[in-house]
Amino acid sequence: MRTADDYDALTWVDADGNSVTESQLAILRAAECSPDTLALPRHAKHHDLVRAGVERVAVAERAPGGQLGRPSGARFRTYERLQRYAREVEGTLFATPELAAVIADVYRYPLRSTATDTLNRQLRSGISDADLAQLCVTLREDDRLCVVEDKDPNGEPQIICSLGLFPASEVGAT
Repeated sequence: MRTADDYDALTWVDADGNSVTESQLAILRAAECSPDTLALPRHAKHHDLVRAGVERVAVAERAPGGQLGRPSGARFRTYERLQRYAREVEGTLFATPELAAVIADVYRYPLRSTATDTLNRQLRSGISDADLAQLCVTLREDDRLCVVEDKDPNGEPQIICSLGLFPASEVGAT
């Protein structure tokens, strides 16, 4: 699905509407099939399960930090490090409006792919919080940090595709 914030998300729920996994790769592998695989009739609970999946993504999207991605990702780690640095420099000359704007942008918008690569490289090399903050401020000033789009903040999520993964014996079951 595409969320109201314009992120694409995959979700996998079991026959009871419970999350199976959040791993995007695992979901894609489970859905993998050959071109000659025959389609089966839609499961009787298909639409209810799609609703459950959409609701799970919507809840995760509203959760604080949920849109930052995985804890091992560049966006999440950068946000956490910038937050920590902002707390350390609070009340000093280093607590600038630019730093606050960078933190807000990283939280609200996806990183540009080049920024992700740069930040991952710098995070692996052990960059200090102060240098990371300065790097992010510079990237933001050059419009190289985040993909900032003006969009309707009350946009609706959009289901792009739904796929039922049931054993053939369960298709059409109630």
